[in-house]
Amino acid sequence: MTTSSPVSLEPQGTGLTPQQRKAIIAGTIGNTVEWVDWALYSIFAKIIADVFFPSSNGAAALLSTLAVFAIGFVMRPVGAAVLGAYADRHGRKKGLTLTIGLMAGAGFVIALTPGYATIGIAAPIILLVARLTQGFSAGGEFGSSSAFLVENAGRGRRAFAGSWQQVSVGGGVLIASLLGTLFTSVLSDSALHSWGWRVAFGIGGLLGLIGLWLRVTVEDTESFARAQHEQRAKKNPLKAMIVEHPRAALRVAGITIAGTLTYYIWVNYLPTYANLTTGIPLNQALLSQTLCLVVFIVLLPFAGLLSDRFGRRPTMIAFAGGFVVLAWPLLHLLDGGFWNLFVIQLVGMLLILGYSANCAVIMAEQFPAEVRATGIALPYALAVALFGGTAPYLITWLNDVGLRDMLWLYVSVAALVSLVVYFLMPETKDKEFS
Repeated sequence: MTTSSPVSLEPQGTGLTPQQRKAIIAGTIGNTVEWVDWALYSIFAKIIADVFFPSSNGAAALLSTLAVFAIGFVMRPVGAAVLGAYADRHGRKKGLTLTIGLMAGAGFVIALTPGYATIGIAAPIILLVARLTQGFSAGGEFGSSSAFLVENAGRGRRAFAGSWQQVSVGGGVLIASLLGTLFTSVLSDSALHSWGWRVAFGIGGLLGLIGLWLRVTVEDTESFARAQHEQRAKKNPLKAMIVEHPRAALRVAGITIAGTLTYYIWVNYLPTYANLTTGIPLNQALLSQTLCLVVFIVLLPFAGLLSDRFGRRPTMIAFAGGFVVLAWPLLHLLDGGFWNLFVIQLVGMLLILGYSANCAVIMAEQFPAEVRATGIALPYALAVALFGGTAPYLITWLNDVGLRDMLWLYVSVAALVSLVVYFLMPETKDKEFS
């Protein structure tokens, strides 16, 4: 039995109680600051390449930096399995407290590690270990935070509550983007390389400590407490998820493929990609990202309400179908202009609303409480590692070898695969929730 008092829920209600709103707000803020450090790495990828790797070959250094980015995703399934099972056995609150502590600590390590010119090969090794730690943390974060938010809502508001998980992720990316825009705009190139990017990572670590405090103050969910009281908790949630819910786990992976690929291209990496391929100044590209993120974050809860009103399948189908049709024109119209990039990025993010507003809730609705965090976290992390973590490296490599025009095909095929999954999956909007 958990020792903390559960949040009181209205049984299958359509509104949110004051306690539920408080829990969702605390969960959202905590999750937001966790993702600042994660997003800062991709925003400052070119500078990190110059600092942590030999500078004789700029393209090779950037590819090495992006390889570390991708390797961080390799740890996400490990973190999902370990930390997801921890949250299912010991509670969402304890799981979320652990993940944010790991993320913030690794962010401080990156900020304080000397560069290659000072300590040689030790610099990229320390960077790799810190990024592996962040990947481990991120792997457990999604399952625990999704379960926590969705379990703090009645049936008629589950997508709305779950959408705040992605609001918080977008908020973290937005804060990181604002930091990137500010530092690249007001600092000289030499100042940015020598200390500016480190200050940004330090700010991210300090925000993580604020998120840690918030998570310590919230109570666990009634769904988890009920599972404990009814002695439904599993000694091995990972084994139970694989043996008892294999189809649900495969469905989560299929749901994620197109969402994670398009998210990491449009929301995370497009400024760097546009800078590399069209020559648009990085500060202008980051400004475009920042403005689009504001629109994206504001609209996410409304997209969640649409899902609660019309269902998970229609809104997911609109997302994937849109990318099947529009991937080619969007990626071929980039020309180096600010407003051109802004429109292309905004259109992509509007489509991604259909995925981001739904992903937490639809994954949570696949599993009972005793394996929910693990069931969400592991298949999601595997799909993210394969299709999200490799996206920046693959995009940069395609551009480097002259195959930039093939990117649209990769996006379209991934969207088509997920579109098939969305058509075949059952509607879970009105499913009873344990």
